[in-house]
Amino acid sequence: MTASFFINQTPIGRDCPVYFIAELSGNHKGSKDKAVSIIHKAKQAGANAIKLQTYTADTITLNSHKPDFLISEDDPWHYKQNLYNLYLEAYTPWEWHADLFYEAKKCGLDIFSSPFDISSVDFLEDLNCPAYKIASPEITDIPLLARVARTGKPVIISTGLSELEDIHLAIETLKKNGCENYVFLKCTASYPAPPESMNLNTIPDMIKRFDCPAGLSDHTLGIGVAVASVVLGSKVIEKHFKEFS
Repeated sequence: MTASFFINQTPIGRDCPVYFIAELSGNHKGSKDKAVSIIHKAKQAGANAIKLQTYTADTITLNSHKPDFLISEDDPWHYKQNLYNLYLEAYTPWEWHADLFYEAKKCGLDIFSSPFDISSVDFLEDLNCPAYKIASPEITDIPLLARVARTGKPVIISTGLSELEDIHLAIETLKKNGCENYVFLKCTASYPAPPESMNLNTIPDMIKRFDCPAGLSDHTLGIGVAVASVVLGSKVIEKHFKEFS
């Protein structure tokens, strides 16, 4: 395993402090001012980085009412009817990105994003994005992984929906396209995730099996699971972050 690599000036690796990523997601609720405020609150809280999600409704899904695209009746977002309407409201407008990158850099916070298609990577490269995060559902999007790998930036990948062979294929794709600096995050892809479903022993297994740093994309409530993951070797922790008012 590479002893460490850097995201901007911060080392990531076996003998390094935990790198904490505050996930902005759609917690700005459509307000750019709130997004800026959350960035500053994340810095005050001690996060190393703030992470965006870069997509539009059209680049992430289809405006379809077929069953696979509908939101289930027991979901709190059911009133949106389908995924397209949900993402139309939850996305971070691309025209905000430059200002959000500026605000994060101004307060000394790393900022990068999860792209969901190749056009998103091209857009983020123009902003000098220092790293990329691949969301759990995209681990099998091989063209996206290849495009991100070719940037030469570190890549962080969540494994919430993956099989073992998916992770092996992701590693093969990253290496084939020039990326040697990557981290895999244990993730239970439910919101919120019950603590008893987390299976944190996956973390030391990933470190040994894939010979790379590993960590946690934590969808549980509270901090207990994240703290426990550090004992098991987490070097990167990602957690959704919002501003209470």
